[in-house]
Amino acid sequence: MKWLNFLDQTFDSIFSQSKRKTVETYTLWTSIIGFIIHLLLIYLNNYDILNLSFSGNLLNDPISAIYTPFSIILFYETYLLIFYLPRSFTTAISKQFEIISLIVIRKIFNDIPKINLDINWLENSANLQLIYDLIGILVLYYLIYLFNARKEKIQKKPVNDVIKRFISTKKGVSIILLPLLILMSIYSVSNWAHELYLLNENVNVGISDINSIFYNEFFTILILADVFILLLSFQYTEKYSQLIRNTGFVICTILIRLSFASKGLANILLIVSSVLFGLIILRVYQAFEKGN
Repeated sequence: MKWLNFLDQTFDSIFSQSKRKTVETYTLWTSIIGFIIHLLLIYLNNYDILNLSFSGNLLNDPISAIYTPFSIILFYETYLLIFYLPRSFTTAISKQFEIISLIVIRKIFNDIPKINLDINWLENSANLQLIYDLIGILVLYYLIYLFNARKEKIQKKPVNDVIKRFISTKKGVSIILLPLLILMSIYSVSNWAHELYLLNENVNVGISDINSIFYNEFFTILILADVFILLLSFQYTEKYSQLIRNTGFVICTILIRLSFASKGLANILLIVSSVLFGLIILRVYQAFEKGN
Protein backbone atom coordinates (compact mmCIF):
# COMPACT_ATOMS: atom_id res chain seq x y z
CA MET A 1 0.00 0.00 0.00
CA LYS A 2 1.22 3.49 -0.83
CA TRP A 3 0.68 4.95 2.64
CA LEU A 4 2.73 2.14 4.18
CA ASN A 5 5.55 2.84 1.74
CA PHE A 6 5.31 6.50 2.67
CA LEU A 7 5.67 5.64 6.36
CA ASP A 8 8.68 3.43 5.63
CA GLN A 9 10.42 6.11 3.58
CA THR A 10 9.67 8.86 6.09
CA PHE A 11 10.91 6.78 9.01
CA ASP A 12 14.07 5.74 7.17
CA SER A 13 14.74 9.38 6.32
CA ILE A 14 14.18 10.70 9.85
CA PHE A 15 16.06 7.90 11.61
CA SER A 16 18.78 7.24 9.03
CA GLN A 17 22.17 6.16 10.31
CA SER A 18 23.76 9.49 9.39
CA LYS A 19 21.12 11.48 11.26
CA ARG A 20 21.34 9.22 14.31
CA LYS A 21 25.10 9.73 14.26
CA THR A 22 24.56 13.49 14.08
CA VAL A 23 22.17 13.40 17.05
CA GLU A 24 24.71 11.29 18.96
CA THR A 25 27.49 13.82 18.26
CA TYR A 26 25.34 16.76 19.33
CA THR A 27 24.36 14.84 22.47
CA LEU A 28 28.02 14.29 23.37
CA TRP A 29 29.03 17.92 22.95
CA THR A 30 25.89 19.28 24.57
CA SER A 31 26.53 17.01 27.57
CA ILE A 32 30.09 18.31 27.94
CA ILE A 33 29.06 21.95 27.56
CA GLY A 34 26.12 21.48 29.93
CA PHE A 35 28.39 19.89 32.54
CA ILE A 36 30.86 22.80 32.34
CA ILE A 37 28.09 25.43 32.54
CA HIS A 38 26.51 23.67 35.52
CA LEU A 39 29.87 23.61 37.32
CA LEU A 40 30.38 27.32 36.65
CA LEU A 41 26.93 28.13 38.01
CA ILE A 42 27.67 26.12 41.16
CA TYR A 43 30.91 27.98 41.87
CA LEU A 44 29.37 31.37 41.02
CA ASN A 45 26.51 30.61 43.39
CA ASN A 46 28.81 29.35 46.17
CA TYR A 47 30.91 32.53 46.01
CA ASP A 48 27.75 34.69 46.09
CA ILE A 49 28.34 36.06 42.60
CA LEU A 50 24.93 34.64 41.77
CA ASN A 51 22.10 34.18 44.24
CA LEU A 52 19.71 31.62 42.86
CA SER A 53 17.24 29.66 44.99
CA PHE A 54 17.39 26.32 43.20
CA SER A 55 15.61 23.34 44.72
CA GLY A 56 17.27 19.99 45.24
CA ASN A 57 20.76 21.41 45.96
CA LEU A 58 21.47 21.61 42.23
CA LEU A 59 23.68 24.67 42.70
CA ASN A 60 25.24 23.79 46.04
CA ASP A 61 27.51 20.82 45.38
CA PRO A 62 29.79 20.05 42.37
CA ILE A 63 28.55 16.45 42.38
CA SER A 64 25.14 17.76 41.31
CA ALA A 65 26.70 18.95 38.04
CA ILE A 66 26.69 15.33 36.84
CA TYR A 67 22.90 15.63 36.77
CA THR A 68 23.01 17.83 33.65
CA PRO A 69 24.95 15.57 31.24
CA PHE A 70 22.93 12.58 32.47
CA SER A 71 19.71 14.45 31.64
CA ILE A 72 20.97 15.15 28.11
CA ILE A 73 22.07 11.54 27.61
CA LEU A 74 18.66 10.39 28.85
CA PHE A 75 17.00 12.52 26.17
CA TYR A 76 19.14 10.76 23.55
CA GLU A 77 18.15 7.38 25.01
CA THR A 78 14.51 8.40 24.68
CA TYR A 79 15.17 9.29 21.05
CA LEU A 80 16.61 5.79 20.55
CA LEU A 81 13.54 4.28 22.23
CA ILE A 82 11.36 5.87 19.55
CA PHE A 83 13.73 4.51 16.91
CA TYR A 84 13.55 0.96 18.34
CA LEU A 85 9.78 1.03 18.85
CA PRO A 86 8.86 -0.48 15.45
CA ARG A 87 11.25 -3.43 15.88
CA SER A 88 9.39 -5.42 18.53
CA PHE A 89 7.58 -5.04 21.84
CA THR A 90 10.45 -6.84 23.57
CA THR A 91 13.15 -4.51 22.20
CA ALA A 92 11.09 -1.42 23.04
CA ILE A 93 10.37 -2.49 26.63
CA SER A 94 14.05 -3.37 27.11
CA LYS A 95 14.93 0.20 26.13
CA GLN A 96 12.34 1.52 28.58
CA PHE A 97 13.96 -0.50 31.36
CA GLU A 98 17.36 0.95 30.47
CA ILE A 99 15.95 4.49 30.49
CA ILE A 100 14.31 4.14 33.90
CA SER A 101 17.53 2.66 35.33
CA LEU A 102 19.45 5.70 34.05
CA ILE A 103 16.84 7.95 35.65
CA VAL A 104 17.48 6.21 38.98
CA ILE A 105 21.25 6.69 38.56
CA ARG A 106 20.71 10.37 37.73
CA LYS A 107 18.55 10.69 40.81
CA ILE A 108 21.40 9.32 42.95
CA PHE A 109 23.68 12.16 41.81
CA ASN A 110 20.98 14.62 42.78
CA ASP A 111 20.44 13.01 46.20
CA ILE A 112 24.08 12.54 47.27
CA PRO A 113 24.52 16.21 48.32
CA LYS A 114 21.46 15.88 50.56
CA ILE A 115 22.85 13.13 52.80
CA ASN A 116 23.74 13.90 56.41
CA LEU A 117 26.75 12.00 57.78
CA ASP A 118 26.46 13.45 61.28
CA ILE A 119 23.37 11.51 62.32
CA ASN A 120 22.13 7.95 62.28
CA TRP A 121 21.49 6.94 58.67
CA LEU A 122 18.19 5.35 59.52
CA GLU A 123 16.91 8.59 61.06
CA ASN A 124 17.25 10.70 57.91
CA SER A 125 14.89 10.33 54.93
CA ALA A 126 17.49 11.53 52.42
CA ASN A 127 20.00 8.96 53.66
CA LEU A 128 17.39 6.21 53.46
CA GLN A 129 16.43 7.26 49.93
CA LEU A 130 20.04 6.97 48.85
CA ILE A 131 20.21 3.44 50.29
CA TYR A 132 16.97 2.50 48.51
CA ASP A 133 18.26 3.84 45.20
CA LEU A 134 21.70 2.22 45.47
CA ILE A 135 20.23 -1.20 46.23
CA GLY A 136 17.53 -0.63 43.64
CA ILE A 137 19.94 0.16 40.82
CA LEU A 138 21.95 -2.99 41.56
CA VAL A 139 18.77 -5.09 41.41
CA LEU A 140 17.63 -3.29 38.26
CA TYR A 141 21.00 -3.76 36.57
CA TYR A 142 20.89 -7.50 37.20
CA LEU A 143 17.24 -7.89 36.17
CA ILE A 144 17.82 -5.94 32.95
CA TYR A 145 20.81 -8.18 32.23
CA LEU A 146 18.60 -11.24 32.68
CA PHE A 147 15.88 -9.72 30.51
CA ASN A 148 18.28 -8.88 27.66
CA ALA A 149 19.92 -12.31 27.89
CA ARG A 150 16.47 -13.90 27.71
CA LYS A 151 15.54 -11.60 24.81
CA GLU A 152 18.53 -12.78 22.77
CA LYS A 153 17.17 -16.32 22.96
CA ILE A 154 14.01 -15.40 21.08
CA GLN A 155 14.03 -17.17 17.75
CA LYS A 156 13.91 -14.70 14.88
CA LYS A 157 11.07 -15.47 12.52
CA PRO A 158 11.01 -14.68 8.78
CA VAL A 159 9.41 -11.35 7.95
CA ASN A 160 6.33 -11.93 5.79
CA ASP A 161 4.00 -9.36 4.24
CA VAL A 162 1.74 -9.30 7.30
CA ILE A 163 4.63 -8.51 9.66
CA LYS A 164 5.97 -5.90 7.23
CA ARG A 165 2.63 -4.07 7.32
CA PHE A 166 2.62 -4.19 11.12
CA ILE A 167 6.18 -2.80 11.29
CA SER A 168 5.27 -0.02 8.85
CA THR A 169 2.30 0.93 11.01
CA LYS A 170 4.52 1.06 14.10
CA LYS A 171 6.92 3.31 12.19
CA GLY A 172 4.01 5.72 11.80
CA VAL A 173 3.62 5.76 15.59
CA SER A 174 7.32 6.58 15.97
CA ILE A 175 7.04 9.40 13.44
CA ILE A 176 4.25 10.95 15.53
CA LEU A 177 6.10 10.41 18.82
CA LEU A 178 9.28 12.22 17.73
CA PRO A 179 7.82 15.76 17.44
CA LEU A 180 5.84 15.10 20.64
CA LEU A 181 9.12 14.22 22.35
CA ILE A 182 10.69 17.49 21.24
CA LEU A 183 7.68 19.64 22.12
CA MET A 184 7.19 18.02 25.54
CA SER A 185 10.86 18.43 26.40
CA ILE A 186 10.81 22.12 25.49
CA TYR A 187 7.60 22.70 27.43
CA SER A 188 8.73 20.74 30.51
CA VAL A 189 12.12 22.45 30.77
CA SER A 190 10.71 25.93 30.14
CA ASN A 191 7.92 25.38 32.67
CA TRP A 192 10.43 24.20 35.28
CA ALA A 193 12.70 27.17 34.55
CA HIS A 194 9.73 29.51 34.99
CA GLU A 195 8.93 27.92 38.36
CA LEU A 196 12.54 28.43 39.46
CA TYR A 197 12.41 32.05 38.34
CA LEU A 198 9.27 32.66 40.39
CA LEU A 199 10.89 30.94 43.37
CA ASN A 200 13.97 33.13 43.01
CA GLU A 201 11.67 36.17 43.00
CA ASN A 202 10.24 34.98 46.34
CA VAL A 203 6.93 34.02 44.78
CA ASN A 204 5.19 31.20 46.62
CA VAL A 205 4.97 28.56 43.91
CA GLY A 206 5.12 24.78 43.90
CA ILE A 207 8.20 23.27 42.24
CA SER A 208 7.84 20.17 40.10
CA ASP A 209 9.89 17.15 41.09
CA ILE A 210 13.02 17.49 38.98
CA ASN A 211 13.37 13.72 38.61
CA SER A 212 9.97 13.39 36.92
CA ILE A 213 10.17 16.47 34.67
CA PHE A 214 9.32 15.47 31.06
CA TYR A 215 9.37 11.72 31.77
CA ASN A 216 6.10 11.87 33.69
CA GLU A 217 4.32 13.16 30.59
CA PHE A 218 6.39 11.13 28.14
CA PHE A 219 5.62 7.79 29.75
CA THR A 220 1.94 8.74 29.79
CA ILE A 221 2.10 9.26 26.02
CA LEU A 222 4.15 6.08 25.69
CA ILE A 223 1.42 4.08 27.45
CA LEU A 224 -1.12 5.36 24.92
CA ALA A 225 1.25 4.50 22.07
CA ASP A 226 1.82 1.00 23.47
CA VAL A 227 -1.91 0.42 23.83
CA PHE A 228 -2.44 1.63 20.26
CA ILE A 229 0.24 -0.76 18.98
CA LEU A 230 -1.29 -3.53 21.08
CA LEU A 231 -4.67 -2.96 19.45
CA LEU A 232 -3.03 -2.97 16.03
CA SER A 233 -1.35 -6.26 16.84
CA PHE A 234 -4.76 -7.94 17.11
CA GLN A 235 -5.06 -7.42 13.38
CA TYR A 236 -1.80 -9.22 12.64
CA THR A 237 -1.66 -12.03 15.19
CA GLU A 238 -4.12 -14.23 17.00
CA LYS A 239 -1.60 -16.14 19.08
CA TYR A 240 -2.60 -16.10 22.73
CA SER A 241 1.00 -16.11 24.00
CA GLN A 242 1.98 -13.04 21.96
CA LEU A 243 -1.11 -11.08 22.99
CA ILE A 244 -0.50 -11.82 26.68
CA ARG A 245 3.19 -10.93 26.32
CA ASN A 246 2.41 -7.62 24.63
CA THR A 247 -0.28 -6.81 27.21
CA GLY A 248 2.17 -7.62 30.00
CA PHE A 249 4.72 -5.23 28.55
CA VAL A 250 2.10 -2.46 28.52
CA ILE A 251 1.58 -3.14 32.24
CA CYS A 252 5.35 -2.73 32.71
CA THR A 253 5.15 0.75 31.16
CA ILE A 254 2.21 1.62 33.42
CA LEU A 255 4.20 0.57 36.51
CA ILE A 256 7.10 2.77 35.40
CA ARG A 257 4.70 5.69 34.95
CA LEU A 258 3.25 5.11 38.43
CA SER A 259 6.74 5.26 39.92
CA PHE A 260 6.98 8.96 39.04
CA ALA A 261 3.99 9.65 41.30
CA SER A 262 5.54 7.87 44.28
CA LYS A 263 8.42 8.62 46.61
CA GLY A 264 10.78 6.78 48.92
CA LEU A 265 10.81 3.00 48.93
CA ALA A 266 7.56 2.78 46.94
CA ASN A 267 9.24 4.54 44.01
CA ILE A 268 12.06 2.03 43.64
CA LEU A 269 9.79 -0.94 44.37
CA LEU A 270 7.46 0.03 41.50
CA ILE A 271 10.40 0.30 39.12
CA VAL A 272 11.89 -3.03 40.19
CA SER A 273 8.47 -4.71 40.01
CA SER A 274 8.06 -3.43 36.45
CA VAL A 275 11.31 -5.03 35.26
CA LEU A 276 10.68 -8.21 37.26
CA PHE A 277 7.17 -8.50 35.85
CA GLY A 278 8.52 -8.03 32.32
CA LEU A 279 11.17 -10.69 32.89
CA ILE A 280 8.60 -13.20 34.16
CA ILE A 281 6.23 -12.43 31.27
CA LEU A 282 9.04 -12.99 28.76
CA ARG A 283 10.13 -16.21 30.45
CA VAL A 284 6.60 -17.64 30.46
CA TYR A 285 6.11 -16.57 26.83
CA GLN A 286 9.24 -18.45 25.77
CA ALA A 287 8.18 -21.53 27.71
CA PHE A 288 4.75 -21.30 26.07
CA GLU A 289 6.28 -21.02 22.60
CA LYS A 290 8.66 -23.90 23.26
CA GLY A 291 5.81 -26.07 24.45
CA ASN A 292 3.89 -25.40 21.26
